[in-house]
Amino acid sequence: MLSSGKRRLFSALLHVQKRPCQPSRAMRLVQFQTPHLEEPHLGLESGIGGGVVDLNTFDPTLPKTMLQFLEQGETTLSVARRALATQLPVLPRSQVTFLAPVTRPDKVVCVGMNYADHCKEQNVRVPKEPIIFSKFSSSIVGPYDEIILPPESEATDAMAHVAGFTVAHDVSARDWQMRRNGKQWLLGKTFDTFCPLGPALVTRDSITDPHNLKICCRVNGEVVQSSSTNQMLFKTEELIAWVSQFVTFYPGDIILTGTPPGVGVFRKPPVFLKKGDEVQCEIEEIGVIVNKVV
Repeated sequence: MLSSGKRRLFSALLHVQKRPCQPSRAMRLVQFQTPHLEEPHLGLESGIGGGVVDLNTFDPTLPKTMLQFLEQGETTLSVARRALATQLPVLPRSQVTFLAPVTRPDKVVCVGMNYADHCKEQNVRVPKEPIIFSKFSSSIVGPYDEIILPPESEATDAMAHVAGFTVAHDVSARDWQMRRNGKQWLLGKTFDTFCPLGPALVTRDSITDPHNLKICCRVNGEVVQSSSTNQMLFKTEELIAWVSQFVTFYPGDIILTGTPPGVGVFRKPPVFLKKGDEVQCEIEEIGVIVNKVV
């Protein structure tokens, strides 16, 4: 009987392995690659430590990135639920490379000092409101990828990587920048609409000398800032070389290279933008942007 029972059990196990596997009922969305796929696919992980169901094979109309999948909301989620309820072939975990569930998100928001015992070990007060900082999306890697100690780098041909120049208005909420959020600058700088850009990307070869251009700002027609880009302490090449030590630049990434004197918070008395104000920012050879405060 024991021998017979062993044979039945072994036979049953073989039978289960040959059949398509039923994924876990938990919705475990992943991005993955295999040696046979030319690009990443979306999938369902069949339980913790399990294999992967290829959602793009189940429904070829689905997007192949998590960002596009999430943007379509319930439309794509309903397809994933149908796949979850269907017996589908499962790719063995050994044949799959897991990517980060989301790559190149618009933002990565982090919360600091949010554990009481972490505050205690640093001998600092528990914050009265969340302290927010940020990471760049280039810092994201997959769940099983290596963490690389960064080498020091130099960008001797930095300008060759510059597509062009444009005008930006670095709007700031000075109360948030200087008095709140642990005095980190992030929240004061990143409110929605706080970075007007334009009117054009002027290619590098169209600018006489990017470090010798007049720059000014007007509020309601009155000049409040007037200087030249020749006053920049760190030129474009140096900025690229410095920042590229820490992050990877992608096509379309933007560097705001600073502002000349005359900003309202340092005037005596301080002057702040109010509803109805119109701000014009201009850089010689590049153009003017005009933004009304509402």
